[in-house]
This record gives sequence, C-alpha cells and structure tokens, in this order.
Amino acid sequence: MASSISTHMISSSSSSSSTFDSHSRWSWDVFFSFRGKDTRGSFTDHLYSALNCSNIKTFRDNEGLRKGEEIAPELLQAIEESRIAVIVFSKNYVDSKWCLEELVKIINCKGEREHKVIPISYHVDPSEVRNQREIYKEASTRHEENADEEKRGKIRRWKTAMTEAGKLAGYDVKVDSFESEIIQDIVKEIHGTIPMVLDVNENIVGMDSRLERLVSGLEIQSNGVRMVGVCGLGGIGKTTIITTLYNKISNQFRRVKGQLTLKNIHEGVKVIKDNLSSKKVLVFVDDIDDSRQLEYLVGKHSWFGHGSRIIITTRKKDLLKAHEVDYMFEVDKLNEVEALQLFCSYAFKQHLLRKGYRDLSNQVVQYVDGLPLALKVVGSLLFGKGVRDWKNELKKLEEVPSKEVTNVLKISYDGLDDTQKSIFLDIAYFFKGIYVERVTMILDGSEFNAESGINALLDSCFITISKDKKIEMHDLLTQMGILFLKNVLMSREREADYGDIRMFIEY
Repeated sequence: MASSISTHMISSSSSSSSTFDSHSRWSWDVFFSFRGKDTRGSFTDHLYSALNCSNIKTFRDNEGLRKGEEIAPELLQAIEESRIAVIVFSKNYVDSKWCLEELVKIINCKGEREHKVIPISYHVDPSEVRNQREIYKEASTRHEENADEEKRGKIRRWKTAMTEAGKLAGYDVKVDSFESEIIQDIVKEIHGTIPMVLDVNENIVGMDSRLERLVSGLEIQSNGVRMVGVCGLGGIGKTTIITTLYNKISNQFRRVKGQLTLKNIHEGVKVIKDNLSSKKVLVFVDDIDDSRQLEYLVGKHSWFGHGSRIIITTRKKDLLKAHEVDYMFEVDKLNEVEALQLFCSYAFKQHLLRKGYRDLSNQVVQYVDGLPLALKVVGSLLFGKGVRDWKNELKKLEEVPSKEVTNVLKISYDGLDDTQKSIFLDIAYFFKGIYVERVTMILDGSEFNAESGINALLDSCFITISKDKKIEMHDLLTQMGILFLKNVLMSREREADYGDIRMFIEY
C-alpha cells in the first residue's frame, strides 16, 4: 500500500440543517431583497456579480415583477424556492411596500422552511432596523397615515418581520467600509452554506427504491456515528448510487474549503482523528479493495463526531464484514422493465421503444441481465444503427463480449487467488444452476477447499445462492468465465469431456 493517502474522498463539515431533503427542493441558491433606487447600480449589483462568478444561482428582480398593489406570485415562489435570502436594508428599503412584503415572506420561510437569512445593513445602523428608529420610524409613520384596519394589520406584520430580521447576525456596510472585502466575506459564507452538487448521469433508472433502502440504513436522524457499506458487482452502479446519495443528504452538512493533507499513514491517522473527532462529517470512501484502506482512513467510529455518516463502496463484502459496518447494502441488478428503460435511453435517446426494435431490444435486455454498465455500453453501441446492423452487433456480442464491460468485471477476477479463479471458471462452465451442496462435493473431490472458495466468490459478488440453494451467476460473468477458461485450458493442457461431465452433474 502506498505511503500517501488520498483525501479527496472525505467531505467534512459542521452540522447545519436538521431537515432531510433533496436538492431538487431549491430552484435558486439566493434570493435578493433590496430597494433598487438605493443599491441597484452599486452594492447589490457588485454582490450579484460576485455570486454569479462563484456559480451561485441568484434571483434578482429589477422591479419588473413589482406592479400593482400586491406582490407578484412569481416573487413569492422565488422566495420559497431559494435556499438563502439576502436582505439589503438601505435608507429607502422600508418606503417600499413590496420590499416589506418580501421581508414578511422571507421571515415566514425562515421559520416554516428553515431558510437561511443574511441581513445586510447598507449605510443604516442595524439598530434602526431592529428597533425601527429614526428614518425607519419615519417611514413606518408614513405608511400608517390614513391606514384602514387591513393595512394596519400589514404594518404590524412588517414591523414584526423587521424586528426578527434585525436580530439576525449579518453585515454592517458603513459609508467608509471597504465594500469589496465585505462582499468577499458574504460570498464565502454563502458558498460554504451551499452543498456541492455532484454530476450524475441523467439516464438514471430504478434509483428511487434503491436509494430509499440505503437512506433507511443510514438512520440519518440518529445522533450516533454510523458506517454503511455499499457492495455489488462491477458495473452495477455503486458509485452512481452514492453520488446520488451525496446530492440528497449533503444539505445537512456545511461545505468548507480546504482539505486534509496526509503525508504518511501514521501521521494521517492522527490528522484525521484530531480534525474530525469533534465534527459531524460526511465521508465517502469509494471502491475499496484492501482492508488497510479502511483501517487507515475510517478506522473507528470514535474518529468522527456525533451524527457523522461514513459510506464505503467495494466489490468485496468480506471487507465490510471485517470492518464491522453498521449496515450493508448490496446493489441489486435492474429488473426487466428498468433495464429496458435504461437501454432505450442510450439506444434511442428516449425511454420508449422504437417501432420495429422490440424483439431485438428484449434480446439485449436478456443478454446483459440487468447490469447498468452493459446496458449503457451496448445501447450506445447500437444508437443510430439500423435493424441489420443491430443483428450483426448482437451476434458478435454473443461470441465475444464488450471489452469495456469485460475490463470492469475482470478487475474483481484479478483480485482472486489461483484456487478461487479455478473455482470461478469451473462454476461458469459447469456448475451454474447446480445445487451448492453437490458442487461443493465435486470440488472437494478435486482437492479444492470448496467451501472457502465459494464463500470468497460470494463475498466478491461473483455468485449468489438462490432460495432453493442453487448457485447463480450473472450471464456476462458466465460468458467472461467461459472465454477465460478456454485460455486457461490451453495453458494447462487440461483435457476434459465437457459433455460427459455436464451429464454427470445433471444426472
């Protein structure tokens, strides 16, 4: 194992929201509430530009929606769908009834939907906002002139909202302040509040039910430290599901800049414990294939603060068992309906079958047996081709599988020892669909340690045992194994009458 350990897998933070929700809840990162005549061409514009440069999606209405007596529904919706509200309290802010209605909505969303609110006092004293003194008191007095009971009710709501906003921690921009420095600080705070959203392939099928089971195993509301293992065959979608999981739950963690630098293994363990043991952290460790990686990166629950969640992916279930994870989630293959939908998204760039391709598409679905990677590879291969080309390509795939798919599956095969490889090849050619007890007896007769080898294949997700105790293997693994076996037999000069053996087994 290398002496240096990569830390890009670790995302650490302090706790933020307690609400479990997906990022699809937010259409905007930031909603701006400001008085245009005061700051539209100055401070607000500079802050808006800085946020855009940081790829922070910001809603700013240049008063195009502020018409008539009532606030436009589009503005109310934008406030509801914004993660953060930035309120720029300037001298003439409270003169505007639209600004005050926005403020009421923002404060309501803070209480009901847990929005974050950042008040900025621009060339006014924050106490004027909080206590409605001086120019803010004068503006309130003007609103109260000739007000009927309905308007007096609105004014009371405006004052309450101003008081609540004035109590919040924010920024005070004085006449002699260096505005560029304050803007940098505001952008930094907002940037740290917004979880980073990772790119996930848009052609995701069958994710909801699997993600629901995984989230259940995380027990996200419990305060303890919890380690969860995600395992499965290569190409089954482990990385895709944890990327989707990250986008779903990372809004409970405040993203911070910087990273942990681990110069060597022993120093790295100390750095991780010293920096993360008091923090609620979200850790993703992807594609583990060695127990030492777990030992040195996420060795013990006590290394992390209360509420932390550590998610580990691997092709080897035995690593998760040895590490004593709290919950193990095995990603299962897609069913036929899901597989056909995913295949169509690559073969036809839509989720529906194209006329004249039903039988051929079903043939592909049967061939790849629910493996997402294979559906993507074969679908992309066939995209834009006619029926005759489809038939030719499928015929070739039946003889020689896709190199891209085989290379992914071969990674797990290369991790087996020689005895385990031999047992895998024997199962691929002879024993698929045979009772495990009978296979164990035959392999023991060949001086293999059958039980140990079969358990290793189970842990590596090469095989499964059906309810009726028969050995099952994915069709693409079987095809790969038969091709490998031909090469092995040539090198070993191993002779066997396969037909006789098969008859003996089935007898």
